[in-house]
Amino acid sequence: MQRFLLMFSVLFSSLFFTQTRLNLIPYPQKIEFQKGTFIIPENFKLDENLPVKETAYFKKRTAGMFTFSSGKKDEGVHLVNALFTPQSVIDQQKKEKYSVDISTKSIIISSNTDHGYFLALQTLIQLLEQYKDSGKIPAMKIEDEPKFAWRGMHLDVCRHFFTVAEVKQYIDYLAMYKLNTFHWHLTDDQGWRIEIKKYPKLTQIGSKRKESMIGAYVDNTFDGKPYGPYFYTQDQIKKVVKYAQERHITVVPEIEMPGHALAALSAYPELACTKGPFEPATKWGVFDDVFCPKEETFTFLENVLDEVIQLFPSKYIHIGGDECPKTRWKECPYCQELIKKNNLKGEHGLQSYFIHRIEKYVNSKGRKIIGWDEILEGGLAPNAAVMSWTGIKGGVEAAKTGHFAVMTPGAYCYFDHYQGDPATEPNAFGGFTPLDKVYSYNPIPKELNAEQSKYILGVQANLWTEYILDFKQVQYMIFPRLFALSEVGWGTSDPNNYKEFEERVIHEFKHLDKLGVNYAKSIYNVSGKVIPSENGVAYELSTSQDQNGIRYTLNGKDPEANASIYKNPIPVSKSMTIKSAYFENGQLKSAISSQTFTISKTTGKKITLLEQPSENYSFGGAFTLVDGIVGNQKQLGKTWLGFQGKDVVATIDFGQKAQFSEVYFNTLDNKGSWIHFAKSAQVFVSDNGTDFKLIKEIAKDEILSSKGKIRLNVGGQNAKYLKVRIENAGIIPAGNPGADSKAWLFIDEIGVN
Repeated sequence: MQRFLLMFSVLFSSLFFTQTRLNLIPYPQKIEFQKGTFIIPENFKLDENLPVKETAYFKKRTAGMFTFSSGKKDEGVHLVNALFTPQSVIDQQKKEKYSVDISTKSIIISSNTDHGYFLALQTLIQLLEQYKDSGKIPAMKIEDEPKFAWRGMHLDVCRHFFTVAEVKQYIDYLAMYKLNTFHWHLTDDQGWRIEIKKYPKLTQIGSKRKESMIGAYVDNTFDGKPYGPYFYTQDQIKKVVKYAQERHITVVPEIEMPGHALAALSAYPELACTKGPFEPATKWGVFDDVFCPKEETFTFLENVLDEVIQLFPSKYIHIGGDECPKTRWKECPYCQELIKKNNLKGEHGLQSYFIHRIEKYVNSKGRKIIGWDEILEGGLAPNAAVMSWTGIKGGVEAAKTGHFAVMTPGAYCYFDHYQGDPATEPNAFGGFTPLDKVYSYNPIPKELNAEQSKYILGVQANLWTEYILDFKQVQYMIFPRLFALSEVGWGTSDPNNYKEFEERVIHEFKHLDKLGVNYAKSIYNVSGKVIPSENGVAYELSTSQDQNGIRYTLNGKDPEANASIYKNPIPVSKSMTIKSAYFENGQLKSAISSQTFTISKTTGKKITLLEQPSENYSFGGAFTLVDGIVGNQKQLGKTWLGFQGKDVVATIDFGQKAQFSEVYFNTLDNKGSWIHFAKSAQVFVSDNGTDFKLIKEIAKDEILSSKGKIRLNVGGQNAKYLKVRIENAGIIPAGNPGADSKAWLFIDEIGVN
């Protein structure tokens, strides 16, 4: 236990601060306001016994606010005995427990450890930032500790590389908002970024690629520019790890296996099932060539892990395990013999065999493995932890079987998704994960009981960098969503009080401005939500600012300060384009948002789905298919619903008989992301909602020839109900990215004319 005193030269003030909400992120567990104020001094007097490294950090962060001096007990510094639990019996969260007691004369920090002291400093720095202009802080006592032991951020440096200085800056951001884990994604198909002395060709060959994909994936265009060689030397990695340790951040390295291995196979093709040749991938996506589970491969990976373990003192080593196509294993005589010899359950059993072998080796070195959901395939290794990304299912399965899990579902925790209107945002991978959605996440699945919930280590957000070209864009994608993640991980988020959190976010922007951070200002923009209305749909506008500042037009022209003032949801009874923006004192303060509506006889009607979309691509639910918005084929944002391995069976109730002769919808083809055109589609009608008659069928060839823009002539129909069945492509065939996995089916709007 340690208890620390920060002592200042102060003036007493009898002003009583009534309880108020502080601009702290993450918000503490408990705050008790007291009478009086603490006057922020010009000279900050520190107890000379404070932890050296953490206090040096504090001085650096507050440089320019005041000067510093130190003192002993007889100079007015009061040393206090231990009050907290002895360190020998505390768990991770208790190691991070702290209190900050601000009186009229002093600030006393109490904690179990230097880590707790460091976290207390983050709180104090935010308080000083908030009150520096007034010169006084209300007297209070803060008692605080995190709910979750793992509060992490991931960074992919393989698709695009970031310098040591930038990685350190990234770590600083985590420390500022009390995250404690940095997941460093160091190897992938597009680049090998860590020096391995035993295998120099990994960086000589695997750290560069001949070009990179640019723009939307469906464009299939490349920049023609060699990329790399880019990698971190072992000396650089040691410096990053040390830098992180000084900020109480654990660095968890990720070495991908058995899939996402093209960069490694380019250097050492003998580790593959085929002879190659291979080259680091220039496209994004998933590729068939993976590590072959032969003895020389395990020797190679064990030697690599030996060097990795020497560099990273983390308890866990991340071994990937995700998105490993089984195509090559199916065709490989060695793999098939191995399956037979060990009585494995096919290629999924071989994946489990692979992970078990690696885990046994990592365990022999005193470490544990953690991997993505797919390490569950064929049975989870005995001591492995799961990082649940495809949803919550992997985490639930792990916890129910006594394995630890970190929750990082794409629907809430993938920061490469759009965070605002895709039309006004930089190109992103897809999906729609705005700030309020991140803030709404609860890492404890409702499927778990209290005992099982103990196996949820915590929460993490991931930043994949296919479309993130530089560090300014890294900043843009993580801020302000990192604030929401921080509070979710700390356990004090309150989705029912989101607006209050949003106010704190906007206040914290001032600090980001001071640091020169390029954060996203999406929450300032006017956001639109389509809602059902009596005559179809209405468009509801909102902003984090004064609602009276919203201006809009219905004629497709950009709004000006004298445009219509938004008061109520805008009725949309015909096809139109609504543009909106936020103005303040006659000045445009936001991006101009634009939404085009294509109205049909299904718009706003009641719709039900037999199967629900994936949580990653479910914004708006079934209503998205009848909201009057046709999706942009280059942006898998909020206007599309995505279904993995499922057919779309949608039933629309017109309310009364409706006449129509055309049914339309759009589907996508983006094989690199496992998205395939529909296999077939059928249209049915009914008058009672029970007995349906098939009126039109379309096969795959017609869907392909239409390039996914389906327009079906169904003759003259007069029916109360319409049912559309759109068949998923099913299992992805060999020769395609993600072979043997379930295909994705994307649908945007089901309309009739």
